[in-house]
Amino acid sequence: MASRGMDGVVVVLGGGLIGLTIAHQLARRGRSVHVLSRSRSEAAGFVAAGMLAPHAEGLAGPLLELGQRSLERIPAWVAEIEADSGLASGLRPCGIVVPFSSAAERDAYPTAHFGEPLDRPALERQVPGLGPSWRAGLLFSQDGQIDNRRRLMRALERACVALGVVFEEGSEVSELLVQGGRLEGVRRRRIEGSEAVLTCGEAVLTCGAWSAQLLPQLPVRPIKGQMLSLQGPRQALRRVLFGPGTYLVPRDDGLLVVGATSEPEAGFSAGLTPQGQRQLQDGLAALLPEAAHWPPMERWWGFRPGTPDEAPLLGPSPIEGLTLATGHYRNGVLLAAVTADLLLQEPLKPELERLLAAFRWDRFGAPQSDPFSSPSVTARV
Repeated sequence: MASRGMDGVVVVLGGGLIGLTIAHQLARRGRSVHVLSRSRSEAAGFVAAGMLAPHAEGLAGPLLELGQRSLERIPAWVAEIEADSGLASGLRPCGIVVPFSSAAERDAYPTAHFGEPLDRPALERQVPGLGPSWRAGLLFSQDGQIDNRRRLMRALERACVALGVVFEEGSEVSELLVQGGRLEGVRRRRIEGSEAVLTCGEAVLTCGAWSAQLLPQLPVRPIKGQMLSLQGPRQALRRVLFGPGTYLVPRDDGLLVVGATSEPEAGFSAGLTPQGQRQLQDGLAALLPEAAHWPPMERWWGFRPGTPDEAPLLGPSPIEGLTLATGHYRNGVLLAAVTADLLLQEPLKPELERLLAAFRWDRFGAPQSDPFSSPSVTARV
């Protein structure tokens, strides 16, 4: 992300986890930052489970490398946030267990060589009360979780405020102001209807699932996910349990987060559905039968930003001064730290330049027309 001088304001379009992470790191580098957000409570960072699971998720190729680099960076990143905010972020390197119906299925998992193989007795030691259909497993002790919903997002917000980041809540970007291929500012509309121009030469698009509403040819679409939480006994489940279609994430106070449906056909349709909630309940009962009787706490939904290869769009856009950081799908919490590093470190080492190149926005082929030729679509950011 090229600098136009330390006096220039960087506008972050979107107040979710990625946007807040970039804003915080920019402010730590002495930059003036202005965050535009329609409603930060809508951000995926408030609804995700907070798994840090590049190995448990079975990632591959450049996305696995990106996740591994971020996993290494996360402890120092969290320490920076906690130092600037004075709040704990809920980081827990608790390890993640992935159960399988057979040893053959376990051994064929893409990241099996990064994990410790478990037979049924070893599985029961790691996850007391595990459902009877699981005969083998993998323990990824290097993976973990962070309490994004209750702790990390609040700590990031406070850290940004402490460093002078300006927040403008309740704004929609109605136009990118471009002159000669160069970003000159943004026009935003307040919810009550007033409009104003914010002059800037640099902006970062972190709109998440809403990115294509501003730039229609970005290959990002919403993937709806429903979740719920239960209150269990402390230490009833020590590891995250990552099953097929359902995962269980235990917080340190006994809260159990159960997620998540994946509903690409739902678009931006709001609300819970009986089918989605039944899927979560069935998955919970199959993984940890006793937990199906724990008291329910919350039910919620959100929208992940999906791309054709389920990997983010990072780096320069065709507009000089506009940087992309979107499309993180289900790995936004994991990839937040490395996203900021890749976009803000100057100069990047050659191996990091190579890695960043794997996540260009146009890697799926040339668009039919210039997606930035008419940047006047209103976006929720």
